[in-house]
Amino acid sequence: MEYVKLGNSNLKVSRICMGCMGFGDPENGMHTWTLPEAESMEIIKKGWDDGINFYDTAIGYQNGTSEQYLGKTIREYASRDDVVVATKFLPRSEEEIKNNVSGQRHIHNFVDKSLENLGLDYIDLYIYHMWDYNTPLYDILEGLSEVIDEGKVKYIGISNCFAWQLAKANALAEMQGFKKFVSIQGHYNLIFREEEREMIPLCRTDNIAVTPYSSLASGRLSRMPGEESKRLNEDFYAKLKYQNTEMQDLEIIKRVNELAGNYDVSMTEVSLAWLLGKVTSPIVGATKMHHVEGVVNAVDLKLTNDDIAYLEEPYVAHDLVGVMADNKVTAGDDDKVWAKHAKI
Repeated sequence: MEYVKLGNSNLKVSRICMGCMGFGDPENGMHTWTLPEAESMEIIKKGWDDGINFYDTAIGYQNGTSEQYLGKTIREYASRDDVVVATKFLPRSEEEIKNNVSGQRHIHNFVDKSLENLGLDYIDLYIYHMWDYNTPLYDILEGLSEVIDEGKVKYIGISNCFAWQLAKANALAEMQGFKKFVSIQGHYNLIFREEEREMIPLCRTDNIAVTPYSSLASGRLSRMPGEESKRLNEDFYAKLKYQNTEMQDLEIIKRVNELAGNYDVSMTEVSLAWLLGKVTSPIVGATKMHHVEGVVNAVDLKLTNDDIAYLEEPYVAHDLVGVMADNKVTAGDDDKVWAKHAKI
């Protein structure tokens, strides 16, 4: 395993981050394909034994049971200071807004609940899960700075946002003396490369870590079409992300398979080797022990410039899907909200 500094933080993370969305009580949440406690802990420990020290979860994964399983594994098998734990908080709910729960109070409540779920004293990387258009940005940044000052969080990251939103947030943070976001967790992989237009250049310029989710396109980049999995069959959101681009993506998937044969490695290793050349630490889920081995082995595979060009050549532009499509607004609309509440 290789390790790297996470953007402008002092966190040293493995080049692979284990995504924990697949862990959690399958009877207590949105998904039925997640793993129960014993199986989850076994895979988390396997990652740890193979050199992974960076784990990403969220309070919204299976009603907090993903956080609970991760925290229990860390407490039983690892030294806390050797593990980098990332978790995420959700936007304010309609009920919170109705009851005048401020953005600051919302963050305090959520971080306390995540710490309770994890059974840990602090969170290394606390991530703004998706842009909250109903809460002033100032309040979000102030709340996040407060939990850092209290020692409950070390650094903050953001997920599912546009480059202009991240730039604006960090500019406001600098102006007001708040903490800046050190990482971005967006949708980025070999068959969905829209982050390359603006987000990736911004992050390179400002040394913001890129830790993408859906690194294997929900399994599409780890197997040829027709090879099914429980998640592919049951995860509606995963299907939504790629339902209109199957023919466009197929040529790239075929080329991944071809290079995997040439190198005598798995498609997972080729897909992740490409991504590792672009980002800090891709987030990769695992629901079987052999998944962990394939993910870890990807760090050792070095593609040539010709390989990279061959994989990238068939790509065509993709439409935004999922959270990003649902939350799309114009800069002008958001400017009105931001100017009203930024207090500058």
